[in-house]
Amino acid sequence: MLPRIVQSTAFGLVPAIKRPIALAKHIRSFATVKSNTPRVQPTPSRIRSTPISYDRATFTIRDGPVFNGKSFGAKSNISGEAVFTTSLVGYPESLTDPSYRGQILVFTQPLIGNYGIPSPARDENGLLRYFESPNLQAAGVVVADVAEQYSHWTAVKSLGEWCAEEGVPAVSGVDTRAIVTYLREQGSSLARITIGEEYDADQDEAFVDPEQINLVSKVSTKAPFHVSSSTGDTHVAVIDCGVKENILRSLVGRGSSVTCFPYDYPIHKVAHHFDGVFISNGPGDPTHCQDTVYHLRKLMESSPVPIMGICLGHQLLALAAGARTIKLKYGNRAHNIPALDCTTGRCHITSQNHGYAVDASTLPSDWKEFFVNLNDSSNEGIVHKSRPIFGTQFHPEARGGPLDSSYLFDTYLDSVARYKQGQAVFQPNRDSRPSPLLVDLLAKERVGVVPTTGMENLLRMNEAGEQASAAARAA
Repeated sequence: MLPRIVQSTAFGLVPAIKRPIALAKHIRSFATVKSNTPRVQPTPSRIRSTPISYDRATFTIRDGPVFNGKSFGAKSNISGEAVFTTSLVGYPESLTDPSYRGQILVFTQPLIGNYGIPSPARDENGLLRYFESPNLQAAGVVVADVAEQYSHWTAVKSLGEWCAEEGVPAVSGVDTRAIVTYLREQGSSLARITIGEEYDADQDEAFVDPEQINLVSKVSTKAPFHVSSSTGDTHVAVIDCGVKENILRSLVGRGSSVTCFPYDYPIHKVAHHFDGVFISNGPGDPTHCQDTVYHLRKLMESSPVPIMGICLGHQLLALAAGARTIKLKYGNRAHNIPALDCTTGRCHITSQNHGYAVDASTLPSDWKEFFVNLNDSSNEGIVHKSRPIFGTQFHPEARGGPLDSSYLFDTYLDSVARYKQGQAVFQPNRDSRPSPLLVDLLAKERVGVVPTTGMENLLRMNEAGEQASAAARAA
């Protein structure tokens, strides 16, 4: 007896086997058949896009100073954590870095926007050439002076036009030196951007703390996706906590195909199909990712696979090993931070973006410190004493920034290649390369990631998601 199969349509639940012909024809009339149409991932709508606003703007630090300036982005009021970067260039890459989700980014460089915003062009591997993710990730932008006229051969729009399209408010004409001085003395603080309204002290109660939210769940892919490499035969599983495009490019360009999984995927259950596991960067407090930490701990207990982590991935690796993390006073966000390699005594100039760090004093005895920050002595890397597992707090892929430490990708992929060769001795028929069917079925870019919508909306979305999950469990 055939099982009763039910198919969902625009007209409700209809039996798939005994569907009325008339209804089938009615449904068919709405369809358009077009041959050779490539599969395209749906693009989340930017419901907060607005025309460029040139109204007065106010940047308010909670329990701190108020700065009046001029808007040059979206007409939208938001709150978030105010942080600063001393990077001189690379604002398109910084603003699209998922690690900045939920933060108001203050640039110390006096003039921002002079080379415009490039197009969302993709390279031969389908990765974005000039951005680190498809959308602007920061909740807000604060600069001393913005260039309304831009000049660069890759530019297609101004910084203000881009911010307005992405629904992100931006403020210019404020004293960023005073802002940064305050943040360095008081530490990273909650702040608001208000467009076209007088500051109201009562609104201080409306400040939203992004540390209350699992921001990684907002930037991680909701389903696996795959990027193939045509120059090698290794296959790495990437735990996507908000992975930057250039991290994927650094792996794929060195001959390793990558399959990216959601941040909370039980990676230890599928690691034997891969030659290595990589944990990406991402935003927020690492202690929110308890499922990821548990899965990494199980992975290290059950598999000898090589592991590398960057930024948040480095912190999650440390938590899985049994160490603790701490929140820094104002973090490290720059392209020129010196990091000492404890194994060689060499110093590298590194690109960084983080507000948390690993407490190296809590590392278990089978781990040791790999890199140390020469500015504030915070931890910049850990390495296992006997296994091919390590993490770095800084960004070896440096987009933008110096490439002093890019060799770490070669170090990791060398261990991946050795692991693959070793497995071939014990499993001669083992083939970790993805099957053509799998490559065809999986998406080619991150799935279901919603663009930044301000911390208030993120909080509401987070509460709605928790309520939906609770209702599903109850059902």
